[in-house]
Amino acid sequence: MDALSERNPRVVSAVKLHRGVQRRKAGLFLAEGANSVAAALDTGRVRELFYSAGAAAREHELVAGAVGMGVRATLVSDRAAAQLGETVTAPGLVAVCELIDVPLAEVLATNPRMLAVPVEIAEPGNAGTLIRVADAVGADGVVLAGDTVDPHNGKCVRASAGSLFHVPIARHRDVAGTLDSLAAAGITLLATAANGEVDLDEADQLFTGPIAWLFGNEAHGLDPAVAARADHRIRIPIHGRAESLNLAAAASICLYASSRVQHAKTARAE
Repeated sequence: MDALSERNPRVVSAVKLHRGVQRRKAGLFLAEGANSVAAALDTGRVRELFYSAGAAAREHELVAGAVGMGVRATLVSDRAAAQLGETVTAPGLVAVCELIDVPLAEVLATNPRMLAVPVEIAEPGNAGTLIRVADAVGADGVVLAGDTVDPHNGKCVRASAGSLFHVPIARHRDVAGTLDSLAAAGITLLATAANGEVDLDEADQLFTGPIAWLFGNEAHGLDPAVAARADHRIRIPIHGRAESLNLAAAASICLYASSRVQHAKTARAE
């Protein structure tokens, strides 16, 4: 089989998906690397798989599995693989996938017990990490509120390590509207705040019902008006000399703390 070059129209069209405007226009995005491709295949979102000769040797079962599922799998040249990938050392395995974000109403219709709601999150690596953490602790969804990073951004997809395909993700540009919808669904809003009135170590009782964690922007934190809309403001106790925690670290601690309480409650109920 001849490998497609970087000039092949299908490769050219796929490479254009590195740009957000083209992703929105086509309704497609790229997932790069074995973890992301495997997760995408598991959820049936792959339209086409491009692979290099090296990737075929390393990930033979993954490529063969895609072919067995009826996915169009195409060998490409190393130069084409480099253009399809965004990392310095391209893995040579890139899937063209259908967009994953869903309407907020669809997430709320599942009666979620725990949601992660980053507000105005701007850094794709942080967004991907947060999605990965939400998946790890068993959260029921991630709601990107306000003017946020595109979850289909390549850096976000890679940082999520496949979790992008496991956790329902919604985008809602109206922050106030997002909070209104969450509150109307009977979900308790919890804001992370350095000066919060509730210490995380003493907040277990707040985690027994449906909750949504509000996390602020990396540079500016949570807008005071948004924090004021929350039912409770939670502070993470810092026992060492660190002045603060970054977004991903704070989200990990809060999501794990509430997950521990909710899973313990479920275990007792069973």
